[in-house]
Amino acid sequence: MRFVKFRQRLNEILQAYKIDLVVFEEVRRHASTDSSHVYGGLLATLTEWCETNGIPYTGAPVGTLKKSWCGKGNASKDLMIAEAERRGYEPIDDNEADALAAFDWALKNYSGGIGRRLTDPPQTSVVPAAVKKAA
Repeated sequence: MRFVKFRQRLNEILQAYKIDLVVFEEVRRHASTDSSHVYGGLLATLTEWCETNGIPYTGAPVGTLKKSWCGKGNASKDLMIAEAERRGYEPIDDNEADALAAFDWALKNYSGGIGRRLTDPPQTSVVPAAVKKAA
């Protein structure tokens, strides 16, 4: 059911927002066989959904995102959060900080991963979930 619910959630997001690009973390190492199976299922669901809806997608290794954001590929969760805050965001947790790092990486790179090759910057008005601090 997790894959069905994941697809439903993706459809809800697509109804609510214009999506120009999907960026995801490419996880290369898993803690267990079960976690690798879940990741594979989520990745298959995501890539099929993106292809069906004509949405470009790309992935980046976790270490690449961390290095791009913090300067070190093994940055801790606390360091990722601190970097997001230094850049003016208020992430609710490390997952949101990671999403901001992926967004930033995509804006700088526009290509890579297993998905479609992206040649032009996305014309997007979507803002990451973290709220910018008031100036």
